[in-house]
Amino acid sequence: MVLQQTVGEVMSAPVLTVTPETPLKDAVTLLSDHHISGVPVVGDDGTLVGELTEQNLMVRESGVDAGPYVMLLDSVIYLRNPLNWDKQVHQVLGNTVADLMSRDSHSCAQSLPLPKAASMLHEKGTQRLIVIDDERRPVGMLTRGDVVRALASAQP
Repeated sequence: MVLQQTVGEVMSAPVLTVTPETPLKDAVTLLSDHHISGVPVVGDDGTLVGELTEQNLMVRESGVDAGPYVMLLDSVIYLRNPLNWDKQVHQVLGNTVADLMSRDSHSCAQSLPLPKAASMLHEKGTQRLIVIDDERRPVGMLTRGDVVRALASAQP
């Protein structure tokens, strides 16, 4: 029964990972070749430090958004803080995973009940949860598709 399954029983494993130093072109190739939309980023010790997703790559391709502004007496007054542009410029010009990755990745334990994981996917508005062990090392991925497949396999 799906309600009694854990994340570890339905997750996809093994998990592909990259490091912050991985060249961006290599990470994009990995995503494309394996038909995945995100990959965990691990540090030298193998622990989770972030996530690189298609959404991170879209920022790079869409460029820098200066945001709304007003012209007043030949002066430009920006209605959003221009200090935020620094991050966007860095992302647009980035060459490594560290330049684009999100540091706030969505993760869970293997022992988490599947209904709780499905709720996390929904509440956080994410496509995937990185499944980690007790040392915060990625051991698998749980996607919305994994949850749907588990539900379908439980149907009589």
